[in-house]
Amino acid sequence: MTVSSMASGKPDYLSLSLYRAIWRWHFFAGLLVIPFMLNLAVTGSLYLFKDEIDNTVFAYRNVVQPRGETLATTLLTDNAKAAVPDSKVLRYQTPGVPTQSARVTVGTPQGNILVFVDPYSGAVLGTVGEREEFSWVVKKIHSLEYFGLAFNRIVEAVGGLALILVITGFYLWWPRKQTGGVISVRGTPDKRVFWRDLHAVTGAGAGALIFFLAISGMPWSGYGLGYPAQLWDDVPVSKIQTKQVLGNSGWTVENAPVPASTPMGTAVGLDHIVASAKAAGMAPGFEVSLPAGKKGVYTAAVFPDDIAGQRTIHFDQYSGKPLVDLKFSDYGAGAKAIEFGIGLHQGQYWGLANQLVMLMTCLAIVLASVSAVVMWWKRRPSGRLGVPPMPLQKSVFAVFTLVILAFGIAFPLTGFAILAMLVLDQLITRIPSPLQRVFL
Repeated sequence: MTVSSMASGKPDYLSLSLYRAIWRWHFFAGLLVIPFMLNLAVTGSLYLFKDEIDNTVFAYRNVVQPRGETLATTLLTDNAKAAVPDSKVLRYQTPGVPTQSARVTVGTPQGNILVFVDPYSGAVLGTVGEREEFSWVVKKIHSLEYFGLAFNRIVEAVGGLALILVITGFYLWWPRKQTGGVISVRGTPDKRVFWRDLHAVTGAGAGALIFFLAISGMPWSGYGLGYPAQLWDDVPVSKIQTKQVLGNSGWTVENAPVPASTPMGTAVGLDHIVASAKAAGMAPGFEVSLPAGKKGVYTAAVFPDDIAGQRTIHFDQYSGKPLVDLKFSDYGAGAKAIEFGIGLHQGQYWGLANQLVMLMTCLAIVLASVSAVVMWWKRRPSGRLGVPPMPLQKSVFAVFTLVILAFGIAFPLTGFAILAMLVLDQLITRIPSPLQRVFL
């Protein structure tokens, strides 16, 4: 081989090694996350239309006919309490619109119960366990929190690996003189090339939105910025977090401490607090948690589709005065951006258009995942996993792996998953064992 041919061949050699390194890590990332991505896509699709589901499938308990003035809050909570023997009122949620029922959360020895009450007649429309309510179950399965906090942390790892999938997928999709698989799908469903092209075209077409869903979903697993702590500087603070007293707490404020009341005299009633929250301009649909103990506070909070209306007010239970009044305008720039991203993620803006775009992205995730599995099944050697080959130039794989591990510094749980996969890969490839035949 001449010097010139060697020089011309070197870039191709490096390019092939880089392609194989990226393909191998794309495969590893997909191997780890496809089941979780399918869960996120299916439950996410359902949660996008939670209000529509509530107003149709569960209309009997959520939808009412407006007629005159609503009844006093304490009358509604008393009716809810009477409907569930041996219960205690924990929270009250005002109707978001005139056609919506009021929601009262009561506590029992067996667990919390949601009671739906007609705000005009006081009639109890239905009850359901808090952990059995449809939207709650869907959201908790979506975040894996339904199965425990440890599983919830998997979401961060999945989100980070999804980002790697999108970035590496774009590189693998990028046109390299091929005649198809860029914007068109070749072959028929019985051919592997059909599923390869379907996977590539779907991933490339929806890649930016999938990337957005992954990055905007990261804060839900506990990563990111938080509440403006300076608002708590001049008030007595308890050890209770806001998410422990509210049924629904926004991401920015969920870990914020609940202030403490100063015991003196007789506590004000729930009617007074609801009236105070309305007078303060809190958007309809806000929830009020009742004080727990002599130093407990009333907490009124609302997290509407319009994030500018987010607000949390903690009231002293004796004086009825606000101890902390946290508005959206008090959030830092980072928190505002994250809340906006979460709103888009949940389809809260621009009505049906936002919901449909997110739904199409979820369907694209399902299609990309299923096509990846079929493509792999058709490609894999019999009885083997079919891991993409190691690059001929090992240094390229090592450098790219270091880049991926550096990405894991930003998202630690993703980094741990990558490191675990790397260690497993090296152990299997370097130590003779029956697993080598399956893995290689």
